[in-house]
Amino acid sequence: MAREYPIIAVTGSSGAGTTTIKDAFARMFARQEVNAAFVHGDSFHRYTRNQLEKLLAAHPDQRQSLSHFALQANLLDRLEQLFQDYSTTGTGSYRQYIHAEDKEQVEAGFQIGTFTPWEALPEGTDLLLYEGLHGGLVTEDFNIAQYVDLLIGVAPSINLEWIQKIDRDTKLRGYSQEAVIDTIHSRMEDYLRYILPQFSRTHINFQRVPVVDTSNPFESSSVPTADESFFVIHFRGPQKIDFPYLLAMIKDSFMSRPHTLVVPGAKMPLALELIMLPRIQDILEGRRFK
Repeated sequence: MAREYPIIAVTGSSGAGTTTIKDAFARMFARQEVNAAFVHGDSFHRYTRNQLEKLLAAHPDQRQSLSHFALQANLLDRLEQLFQDYSTTGTGSYRQYIHAEDKEQVEAGFQIGTFTPWEALPEGTDLLLYEGLHGGLVTEDFNIAQYVDLLIGVAPSINLEWIQKIDRDTKLRGYSQEAVIDTIHSRMEDYLRYILPQFSRTHINFQRVPVVDTSNPFESSSVPTADESFFVIHFRGPQKIDFPYLLAMIKDSFMSRPHTLVVPGAKMPLALELIMLPRIQDILEGRRFK
């Protein structure tokens, strides 16, 4: 049974597509009149963009430890405290990291690469939705996953993940392709150590697989479209999944393994709603009967 104050976490690497999943949840919440609190993992980075650039310039040998995947580059104690506080009281402290695409905050005077002040979450929310890098993290010092009622992994095939990151960071965030590739290289060890293991703790994994050539992601000219992709959706653990219903409702979908559904990329929004809406309803029903 879900906690009175449930948490849904969408976790994945930078550029993996977690924001697309978060936005789909937001649309579902609006239609179902679910009052959700939204928290982005970037809010718990330790450094502003300018601070990070200065540290990297002064200590180029510490580039790996300063990557956003690294534990020491994030305020993970505050993230875990937020999850603990929300799961027991329905509140907690959060802030926002300003990206170039956050036009409302930029117009309000916040600088790109900085944080808004810490503040309390809105009162009276039905659940918390987290989107970021560390929603399923478990280490010797942190166990963030223990507070999550529904943990969702977003993990495109590795070359596609890099293509999507390069495309986003160059077009929306003003970085050069060389800088983005350098970031990918420098954070690889932490990707293997801290990001990948989370996908073994998730309840559901969404993996986008292209059907076009992405052999060299650093020379790709464009991100594969939805029609050029499939989504592999894996369900972990003892979940009640009505696979015949999903197969009937999602045209051209098929089962590749007993707990793995494959859907055409263009059908992903439909698949997400059919899969997630019953889980949201179950979480909220569990909350109401506490």
